[in-house]
Amino acid sequence: MTLTPSSSGALAGVRILDMATVLAAPSGATLCADHGADVVKLELPDGSDALRHMQPIKDGSPLWWKVANRGKRGITLDVRKEQGRRILLSMLPRFDVLVENFRSGSMDRWGLDIETLHRANPRLIVVRLTGFGQTGPYRSRAGFARVFEAMSGFTNLTGEAGGSPLHSNFPLGDSIAGIFCAFTIAAEVARLRGNPKLPGAEVDLAATEALFRMLDPLPVEHEQLGQVRRAAGNRTTYTSPSNMYRSKDGVYFSLVASSQAVYVRLCNAVGKPEWITDPRFDTLPKRVQNMDALDGALAQWFVSHAFADICAQLEPHEIPFTKVYDIEDIKADPHFQARNAIIRLPDPDHGSLPAPCIVPRVVGRDMPAPRSGPSVGEHNAEVYAEFGITADQLEELREQRVI
Repeated sequence: MTLTPSSSGALAGVRILDMATVLAAPSGATLCADHGADVVKLELPDGSDALRHMQPIKDGSPLWWKVANRGKRGITLDVRKEQGRRILLSMLPRFDVLVENFRSGSMDRWGLDIETLHRANPRLIVVRLTGFGQTGPYRSRAGFARVFEAMSGFTNLTGEAGGSPLHSNFPLGDSIAGIFCAFTIAAEVARLRGNPKLPGAEVDLAATEALFRMLDPLPVEHEQLGQVRRAAGNRTTYTSPSNMYRSKDGVYFSLVASSQAVYVRLCNAVGKPEWITDPRFDTLPKRVQNMDALDGALAQWFVSHAFADICAQLEPHEIPFTKVYDIEDIKADPHFQARNAIIRLPDPDHGSLPAPCIVPRVVGRDMPAPRSGPSVGEHNAEVYAEFGITADQLEELREQRVI
């Protein structure tokens, strides 16, 4: 199936060669494909990318792979072999960006060091996304989301106070690193556009640093206040009330009332106007100091009311709260439905597959749903023909297991 990149996105005309594996770096390329970039996904001929073998899988079809690599054309090439390396280098002048996530030094061992890459295309943007970067004592370590989530300080903030830190049932660190990857590509492409004399770039993107970058207050509160932020259950330690609560009928919901105005409205909503002037709670710093008492009082009120009654009390006062959604709640929610938050990706095996919408939206610009991720080498004939490789040559390369 021929795949035509969207011509309406801001990255239309940008060509990206994604030779990364699993999730972090490929997700960055996928975000670029969402916004019009022509992304070619390069895999080993044996289809050994671990994401192809992770659940969910249906009848041998790798569903996560399909939605995570949407909008890409797929080719196979073993760049570890001499002939594969030559083919890659011959292709690079037609690409603007190369994305890789192999352990530091791997590309050099394959004869694809940065000097060689830039000799092939001096304006090539090479994004290297690894767990720990290209320098430092950990540069050769393998990077996995749970490892850099734990090392960044992020995991230390989750879980119950005094209990075990908790990982999420999703590799959030990979997704955050992928967002940084897409941002980097867009920024570097913008730098080169309109100035043909500028050289390309080598980008050293460490996933651990990407996640740490999101945790702004950790260093400054430690240096200036001697504090080490730790897990606090569902609470936040910087504002109150902000917690997870449970209704009488067992519904868990999240509520936050950070500002003084919202806190006043909350007190009135639950019929406790006396809390507004209570000397323990009348200012935000005092509410943080006395959050045990405030949370306990709120939890007692909520657990004595059904969730429907809680909604009826809180919504007229414009209190920020929500039931904790699962995917069935997301699909049923009228707001998500009105905004088409779940789109259908055309797919040759399943007809179509549901996936999150393109983010962000640009007013007045039509962003068609991309096709699902390719099968192993699905677009070999199409893509390699663009580089003058004939069908007979492709068959010979297959026999040699180069593609």
